[in-house]
Amino acid sequence: MEPVITVAQAAEWDARSREPVTALMQRAGLAVAIAASELGAGYGKRVAVLAGPGNNGGDGYVAARYLARRGAAVEVIALSEPRSDACRSAAGQAAASGVTVNPWRSPKEASLPDLLIDALFGAGFRGALPDEVAPWTTVTAPVLAVDVPSGLDATTGAIEGASFRAVRTVTFGALKVGHLLGVGPEVSGTVTVADIGLTPGPSEFWVCHSTDAARPSRARTGHKWSVGSVMLVGGSPGLTGALWLAARSALSAGVGAVRAVLPAGLERSFPSPELMTLAVGAGDRLQAEDAREILKASERFDVLVVGPGLGVGQTGLVTAIVEGRKGPLVVDADGLGAITDPAVLTQRPGPTVLTPHAGEFRKLTGTDAGYREAFELARSKRVVVLLKGAPTFVAGEELWAVTTGGPELATIGTGDVLTGMVAAFWARGLEPELAARSAAYWHGRAGAAARGSGTVTSDVLAEEISRWVWAT
Repeated sequence: MEPVITVAQAAEWDARSREPVTALMQRAGLAVAIAASELGAGYGKRVAVLAGPGNNGGDGYVAARYLARRGAAVEVIALSEPRSDACRSAAGQAAASGVTVNPWRSPKEASLPDLLIDALFGAGFRGALPDEVAPWTTVTAPVLAVDVPSGLDATTGAIEGASFRAVRTVTFGALKVGHLLGVGPEVSGTVTVADIGLTPGPSEFWVCHSTDAARPSRARTGHKWSVGSVMLVGGSPGLTGALWLAARSALSAGVGAVRAVLPAGLERSFPSPELMTLAVGAGDRLQAEDAREILKASERFDVLVVGPGLGVGQTGLVTAIVEGRKGPLVVDADGLGAITDPAVLTQRPGPTVLTPHAGEFRKLTGTDAGYREAFELARSKRVVVLLKGAPTFVAGEELWAVTTGGPELATIGTGDVLTGMVAAFWARGLEPELAARSAAYWHGRAGAAARGSGTVTSDVLAEEISRWVWAT
């Protein structure tokens, strides 16, 4: 479990620490110096440290002192005089050790360094960079950022105007929310969390790693109906592929039996002999009156999914399924769009997982999609919300960010594959919140692996996930 904290929580962690600020600053500066060394800042290399007047600048002065000891040619370019006692002390020690400290100037007036250390502003920075700082953001030297790249809002991940674009960021105690949201990942580069002795406090959410993403196993004596079963409802003219991908994904994710329910006549769109089908109704779309037959058939299956490729205007059918299904239910895609009153979710007799992307979330709730909004929906409606995005958030009793998904997943149908995985992990025995979190994590890992063989299409991904869904 890796915590992610807000700026206010970071201040609380600082306040809880029993260590003097000078001791924390020494450790932070050393961590920055080590990272700089790993980026090649050794003997004879030119390093420019842009130092702000606060404790972030103090970390830069400490790093400069350590790098000078390694033989690097270090110059500190100070935005202004230090304002905190700790920063003044660090600046004095740097100067006493032979570090060159110069007043602020433009990059045109300075030599191009081999490495630029951004120690200007910490996580508390808001708004736009000062005009005199902005030209430094265009320097071509690699940038190592201290805590947060200057110009990045550590709360929202937004930038207002210019921002440093780091190849690496060293932050302290825990990741900040802005490292993960918005353009944070693009401008932060590789983020290293340095333990400098802060006393942990509350966190905003957790980042999911492999140890937080359980994968089910099968008993030696298992058979196809004991190792998990999934039924999926969807399909309409031109959209049967969504239902096929979700169904195929559920099977690849390790359940023993999968049945796809779709309008009569469209079952011929399902060429996979390993997928059972159930043709319902007389038209090319499922109808509200088909709900009774669907619910009866679903009683044998551990998890029911409604939505992939279902088509629009299915409020009656989806409402009847949501209200009538007593067991686990995943609502996805057009199933989410068919819910006109989220109160129907609260009245459900069984547990529910919702898998919206930002647009579906906005239509369902009337609010913009964000991690706090997802958490509120989960709590108020007693559901699990898997909010797809970069990162993906899984909200239930806890709030988790899943960062494994990359741009290779930005293609039609990958969300259907994820839906099938969620249903499969749930049917195989994981609790719904863990099933959603684990499925999102391994879905991202599978996408990254498939990228190595070329473009990741949804059918390729549906096959690839089978390599990632088993406990080892």
